[in-house]
Amino acid sequence: MPFAQIYLIEGRTEAQKRALIEKVSHAIVEAVGAPKENVRVWLHDVPKENWGMAGATAKDLGR
Repeated sequence: MPFAQIYLIEGRTEAQKRALIEKVSHAIVEAVGAPKENVRVWLHDVPKENWGMAGATAKDLGR
């Protein structure tokens, strides 16, 4: 059972998340031949103040 975990800075819409899950699932099906019903995708919405880049938080960087 393929399982993908994706970490994102918070702020994506529900529609964007649905599209991401659909496309990642399709890519896994195509790449490894797994049945679509066996594919799992887990999105992690990370608060901007908990995401660090270049020594600062994403919030401080205006992301």
